[in-house]
Amino acid sequence: MTLHEPLQLKPAVDPPWPPEADIILSAMEAAEGNQSERREHGRLPYRTRAQLRLFSDPIGSDPWMLYTRDVNARGLGFITPHRLPLGYGGWVELLSPRGRKIRAHCTLFRCREAVKGWYDGALYFNREQHVFDPER
Repeated sequence: MTLHEPLQLKPAVDPPWPPEADIILSAMEAAEGNQSERREHGRLPYRTRAQLRLFSDPIGSDPWMLYTRDVNARGLGFITPHRLPLGYGGWVELLSPRGRKIRAHCTLFRCREAVKGWYDGALYFNREQHVFDPER
């Protein structure tokens, strides 16, 4: 896989995404085409559902649903209908490019309103997740 090839995700047996999630992600991708890349380490487009559990969540509560937009070995970008607390740690569970479910400890470092009722967020993995490294 080269740096220019998007990660390929095997089809998941997930319910359909909310239609607004696809619209928001498409609009964000179109807007990024007009800006220079600010990240030190590029990310590849990657869309799948993810579940986030924060260590501060009450026992027995449902996980936070995330809709991923891009990924690399160090972190993940997403949108969510939830305002999430910055700096909190937990773990995220999602499918790898090969269709295997993985769980990675992470820390939330961005969550800002993108459009009414939806938030643009990012988290970093506490340990690199080489399954998302296009060079491997």
